[in-house]
Amino acid sequence: MSKIELKNITKIYGEPAKKGLLPTGKRAVDCVDLVIPDKSLTVLVGPSGCGKTTLLRMIAGLEAITIGQILIGSVDVTNLAPGDRGIAMVFQSYALYPHMTVWKNIEFGLKNARIPSYEINTRIKEVLALVGLEDYANRRPANLSGGQRQRVALARAIAKKPKVFLMDEPLSNLDAKLRSTMRTELIQMHKALDSTFVYVTHDQIEAMTMGDLIVVMDEGHIIQYGSPAQIHDEPNSVFIAQFIGDPGMNIVKLLSGKKIGFRPRNIAFLSEDILVSEEDILCKCKIIGVENHGSEKLYYLEINSVHIYLKDVSKQTFAQNMDVS
Repeated sequence: MSKIELKNITKIYGEPAKKGLLPTGKRAVDCVDLVIPDKSLTVLVGPSGCGKTTLLRMIAGLEAITIGQILIGSVDVTNLAPGDRGIAMVFQSYALYPHMTVWKNIEFGLKNARIPSYEINTRIKEVLALVGLEDYANRRPANLSGGQRQRVALARAIAKKPKVFLMDEPLSNLDAKLRSTMRTELIQMHKALDSTFVYVTHDQIEAMTMGDLIVVMDEGHIIQYGSPAQIHDEPNSVFIAQFIGDPGMNIVKLLSGKKIGFRPRNIAFLSEDILVSEEDILCKCKIIGVENHGSEKLYYLEINSVHIYLKDVSKQTFAQNMDVS
C-alpha cells in the first residue's frame, strides 16, 4: 500500500521569535488535510506561489514541516530522511550528472542503495527498455534531446522501485508538441508501474488530461479536490471556475449582485440551425478579437461593457445550464 495521508500540514517560513513558538513569517502551506489514494495519479495544480511545490517537497522530506504529520502506506514518515521514505522524485531540471553516461546516471543511485551488481544490471536494462532508451545507454546528457533527458530522469526514478513517484513540473522545459507526447507516455507509464504518482504543475490542461484526481491550491490552501470532471463541471468557487478550462468560465455579475457562470462552449452565435428555447438567453454582442485554433475559433466578445469568451463549435446550444451563485 502506498496511500499518502497529510494531516494538518503547515509550513511557515522564518525563525521563531522565541524558542518553542511558531515562526511568524509567511504560511506557504496552511493546515492541509489530504488523502492521496494508493495507485492514483494525483495532480497538485494552482498558480505560481500557491504552495504546491512546497507541499510536494515536504512529502519528499526535502522541506521541514512546521506543523503536521505525513503517513505513507500507514508508516509515519514525518521525521524520516528522504532516502528512508520509499519515494523517488523527478525534478523540473532533470538533475542529471553531465559527466556520466545514461547508464551511469541510473546506476549511481542504485549503487548508493547497496543493491547487488547483478540486480543493478537487470534493473537498468528493464527501465531503459521501458522508456525507449536502450540505444542511448552510453551517451552523456549533452548528447540527448530534452525529451530524452527527461526519460533518463524517469528511468532513474523507476529503477529504485519506490512506493511513490513525486514529480515537480517535469515537462515545463519541453516544447508544446513534446510536452503533449510525454504526457501520454507518463499516463501509460503510471498504468504499467501500478504505483502512486503525485504530480505538480501550474498548467491546468496537464492537470485535466493526466490526473485521476486533481487538487487545486491557492495561497497555501486546498480550494477543491476531486476528479477532472468534478473540478471542471462543478467548481466550488469563482477562482476554480476561471482557473480551470481553456479558457476559464465566463463570470457575469447581475444587477441583483448575484453571478452567473457559463463555459465558452455553452454559447454560440445565433444561426438558422440553432433552435432557441425559453431557457436560452439572447443578446447582441461586439466581437473584439478572434483566435483561430484550427478545429474551432475562440472569440473575445463585449456585451454591455462585459468581456466574455465564446468557443465557436458547430451545433452548440445557446447559454444553457448556467449556474447561479
